[in-house]
Amino acid sequence: MGNKLSSCSTANCEEPCGCCGSCWASSWKPGEAGADEMDKEHRRWLLRRGNPLAKPVMELRSWDEVDSPSSDVLTIKSVDLCIEENGKSHHTKRYELMTRDGQYGAPAALVVRRGQAFRLRLTCDRPFDRSRDAMSLIFTVDQDERPTHGHGSLVGVALQQYRHRIEDPLEWGAAIDFIGGDVLEILVKPAANALVTKWKLDFDTKLLSEGFGKSYSLPQPFYLLFNPWCKDDQVYLEDKALRDECVMNDTTLIWRGSYNRLRPSVWKFGQFDKHVLDCSLLLIAKVGKVSATHRGDPIRVCRAISAAVNSPDDDGALLGNWSGDFSGGIAPTKWVGSVEILQQFYKKQKPVKFAQCWVFAGVVSTIARAIGIPSRVITNYSSAHDTQASLTVDYFVDKNGKIMEEMNSDSIWNYHVWNEVWMQRPDLGIGSDGDYGGWQAIDSTPQEMSDGMFRCGPASVLAVKLGEIAKPYDNNFLFAEVNADKVFWRYTGPAHPLKLIRKDVFGIGHFISTKAVGKWEREDITSSYKFAEKSQEERDTMLKALKQANSAFSRYYLNEDFNEVYFNFELRDDIKIGEAFSVILQIKNRSSETPHTVNGYLNVETVLYTGKQREFVKKHPFTISLDPASEEFIRMEVSFDEYYKKLRDQAAFNISCFATVENTEYEFFAQDDFRVRKPDIKIKLADTPVSQSPVEVTIALLNPLPIPLRKGIFHVEGSGIEKPLIFKHPEVAVDETISNTFVLTPPFAGRGTIAAKFTSRELDDVDGFVAFEAKPRPEDVLMETGDNEVIERTDIID
Repeated sequence: MGNKLSSCSTANCEEPCGCCGSCWASSWKPGEAGADEMDKEHRRWLLRRGNPLAKPVMELRSWDEVDSPSSDVLTIKSVDLCIEENGKSHHTKRYELMTRDGQYGAPAALVVRRGQAFRLRLTCDRPFDRSRDAMSLIFTVDQDERPTHGHGSLVGVALQQYRHRIEDPLEWGAAIDFIGGDVLEILVKPAANALVTKWKLDFDTKLLSEGFGKSYSLPQPFYLLFNPWCKDDQVYLEDKALRDECVMNDTTLIWRGSYNRLRPSVWKFGQFDKHVLDCSLLLIAKVGKVSATHRGDPIRVCRAISAAVNSPDDDGALLGNWSGDFSGGIAPTKWVGSVEILQQFYKKQKPVKFAQCWVFAGVVSTIARAIGIPSRVITNYSSAHDTQASLTVDYFVDKNGKIMEEMNSDSIWNYHVWNEVWMQRPDLGIGSDGDYGGWQAIDSTPQEMSDGMFRCGPASVLAVKLGEIAKPYDNNFLFAEVNADKVFWRYTGPAHPLKLIRKDVFGIGHFISTKAVGKWEREDITSSYKFAEKSQEERDTMLKALKQANSAFSRYYLNEDFNEVYFNFELRDDIKIGEAFSVILQIKNRSSETPHTVNGYLNVETVLYTGKQREFVKKHPFTISLDPASEEFIRMEVSFDEYYKKLRDQAAFNISCFATVENTEYEFFAQDDFRVRKPDIKIKLADTPVSQSPVEVTIALLNPLPIPLRKGIFHVEGSGIEKPLIFKHPEVAVDETISNTFVLTPPFAGRGTIAAKFTSRELDDVDGFVAFEAKPRPEDVLMETGDNEVIERTDIID
């Protein structure tokens, strides 16, 4: 095949062969003989037109002379990625990729954010001459076999003379910033809607007077992320404090427990750690199957993340397990962060064992923050799992007041954990309360299928609050989790009708929690998901949602309007594991004339936090006569020996009462959840931590059980701890305090955390954490103001 090109025979084609590629494609296919001789200028033409047949030019590395360019053509000798400057301005300097020195391993890789210019420093064989030199930059998505301009995976831009020519937020651009001898500094600005992925970059140089030139390729791709600092990015977040918390903070608190015992545990996101960003991009592209074309759309990306982190249908990052048998893997309660999970998946590319809801959520927020999407972890107490889309959770109980699990498909979790991600939602339009942008809920716990896969969201939190359950995605499921009504039915056999014995419209969706901005405490965000309980707005919203759901469920009142006998549970709030506890039922006769006799049962069961897998602990039948205007108390004592061996992994209990009032049709049923409190690990720093200076840390734990603990292990992670620390304690005696001491070196000044987890055969899911502020080194302090405010080097402090 010759270098000269024939005219294109395609109808209406006015360009030489290659403008559309169709006639060239008919005469040449990749891999055929003669491919290497394809005219180089023709390849460049294809490249400018976005034709995938131009790919061979992308494989050039270092210098490749194209045909016979003039010796005067500018030669790029090297490119400085300006790691320090770009890392600071793009808020990416903490990524492990940016901190590599290349001396003992891989060189540093550039990590930048879209919609914002980054700097490159080119060293050439002579000064760049504005009057005779031209340069083009060609960007292609890494590992995309057929990049195209139309899909946004191939971009070519000419180097502009002046910076103002690259100000269009939705266009890629490059401009000269400074010329100093043989050094040419340029600014490169990716579009604010550019694809979030790894990009290859090639430079083409030529003389304005000639058609042939030279090419130079960066030896490795650069990483492009979403940019919540950029007003033109769909994930822009204006609030600086919220942005720092939900993008830059690498540690959080995740609340677990039950609505009457809210328990925080620390979770290390580690979004800047080794392999985390690469693994995040891998999960989105390979497991989530987001094509390069859509990787700039945060809606599609977050929906894919919610699917890719679980594994029932796509071999994603984590395998869920609620069975209680965690052999062959790690129990969910033993994880303290996302880094080990993602590093293990990146290495083996098989689901990591095992996870429950808070583990899924911790990994989801790690991935979102790693790629630049603001994210936080949300806990909903008394969370409904509505399998029938009826917006109700139905329970069936037998004549003894025992929950009949075999008939219950719905459930109420003590708590459920999901995520929020911040973005605009142009796909949802404008409602009566404005647009639906802001926080969007996504959930990776594999509960129900959505469009044929286990995933959930993104669902606009505002739309959930307003009862807009038809909005995409999965708003109906989220609405039920926080708003469903709890209904109890008495089942007496297949030949008898069901009897409604209790309806609770206030029992679902309590204390919706997340870590407070800039503080190590809880922020209650219930009002962002639902109107106040008992308010007219809350009932109106439920009715609106029911109409949209076309639910056949009708709301009834209790089986009989009878209020002469009053029942109330009493339970101590603070019950420590290892102690006995009491369940107390108060019964009051409100009638001043009529005596009443009450028959019933108190039941105690251990249960998973999901409300499933109940195991009987103790039952207490009673019959009591009440004189007019009197009250009695029924007390059931439960000892440590009675409950200990039946405890589930998170020490949760369900207590219930079923009672009937003789000579009436009235039946009373009530239940409640609680958990016994486990001890905290005490963590103490010996001195005030200083950046890059060692400090001694001690961790300690008291055995709270009346039995020894065997095979105890401390697992410690934190800022300045490169690999998790493991301390083993073969046996811990009753009332013994164990401790370990280690040295930690904070890598930078500013906020840091230390998290510890303790497990043993007899006691697990025990944790503790401490948050600290590392001061700058004395040589990094530039000055102190009159009010003791320290002004520090900004390359040390974020």
